Amino acid sequence: MEDILDRNLREMTEAVRRNEITSVKLVQGFLDRIEKVNSSLNAVVSINTEIALKLAAKADSDLKEGIVHGPLHGIPMTIKDSLDTKDMVTTWGTKGRETFRPGRDATSVARLRDAGAILLGKTNTPEFTLSFQTDNLVYGRTNNPYNLEMTPGGSSGGAAALIAANAIPFDMGTDTGGSIRLPAHFCGISGLKPTTGRVPCTGNALPSSGLIAPLSQVGPLARCVDDLDFLMTIIQGPDLMDPHTVDATERSSDDIDVTTLRIGFHTDNGIATPALPIQDAILNAISLLKANGFKVDEATPPGIEMASLIYSSLFGADGGETLQMLLDDCRTQEYSPQIADLVPKPEQQNYQDAAMVINLWDNYRSSMLGYFEHHDVLICPVNAHTAIPHGETENMMDYSYTSAFNLTGWPGLVLRCGTDESGLPIGLQILARPFREDHCLALGKAIESLISEHVAQFPPPQIHC
Repeated sequence: MEDILDRNLREMTEAVRRNEITSVKLVQGFLDRIEKVNSSLNAVVSINTEIALKLAAKADSDLKEGIVHGPLHGIPMTIKDSLDTKDMVTTWGTKGRETFRPGRDATSVARLRDAGAILLGKTNTPEFTLSFQTDNLVYGRTNNPYNLEMTPGGSSGGAAALIAANAIPFDMGTDTGGSIRLPAHFCGISGLKPTTGRVPCTGNALPSSGLIAPLSQVGPLARCVDDLDFLMTIIQGPDLMDPHTVDATERSSDDIDVTTLRIGFHTDNGIATPALPIQDAILNAISLLKANGFKVDEATPPGIEMASLIYSSLFGADGGETLQMLLDDCRTQEYSPQIADLVPKPEQQNYQDAAMVINLWDNYRSSMLGYFEHHDVLICPVNAHTAIPHGETENMMDYSYTSAFNLTGWPGLVLRCGTDESGLPIGLQILARPFREDHCLALGKAIESLISEHVAQFPPPQIHC
């Protein structure tokens, strides 16, 4: 059974369909794994054991009758606690929602359930997802399975830590400045931030309306790139609620000849210089591509140097009204230190400045699109450093490698490409033009295959099933 628990999603679903394993045994196997690792990680903050096993038993009995619930029939999952779940408390990491049950699922969660997935529990997130470290006043901090003194990143840190420990096959995260991609990098797993508008954000902690709404996307975290591809076919498309979603063309990564892609790369975006092990890991991946006939040259999108200025300005452009609305709606009186720094002050509000920031943002997006005149994809670091100790003050310039592409709305995929001198994972980021997730996924699978073939197997984390 343990072998089946370690397979990718397509193989796992086939194992259930062929009756190699029952959904009950699969669910129980992952519940056992969660119990084994969670006391060290604090990744899962609430569990759904009784209901999950009942749903698994129903999946098994229906399968015997020839009834298949969907492509994820009987497959267990966890969900980040910033996404609403109708049958479990969803706190968004804030004290005001400590016992709150939303009564309906986030759109992405509903789609996964409709596809047959079974929810085992919720994973930890910082308050309102607004931190790159996963810690809050409701559940406390989540630890990185590679080193418990390190953060798994945020805001999808609970999800990433659990997947890295091999205790769940996949989770659904959200990304407003790097909240899927950074934890994937810090924990050595795969994650995908889709194009702005590809997946509805309905039911997420941050609202799908307002000035900063286009920065956020819901996306999958998993153990390999093919799992991300599999999950994207389920969660994408409009829900007629999120005003930013569009009915975009769905393209298959299987239709892409990756050897024809025009690949650009850089190891330094000119804002923050990454640590040498990160640069070396990216360059090693580039060397593998070149050695296997891929078209690769060094390139940086025009205008990227403005990313940090525009991103930081956006979060103050509404005078903190979005955050104040969240605090009021959730009736949160006591909030985390990270949120305290963001609470609005009357003197911050300047509508003339807000108009200027929006204009800068549009011009930035236009300038950055010029990159695709000569390239199809971009490879670059995920961050200037690997996982940091809990509570360490961040240099936000280091996070420009992800936030730059929340501003553009481009899809971004992360997969592991190396290990630093302390044994911490190093991720590689692949970006593509809007709505070309198929380019990210196709190249991601190719790089993953090359690394598997030519690089020694990466060491597992300290906490691992």
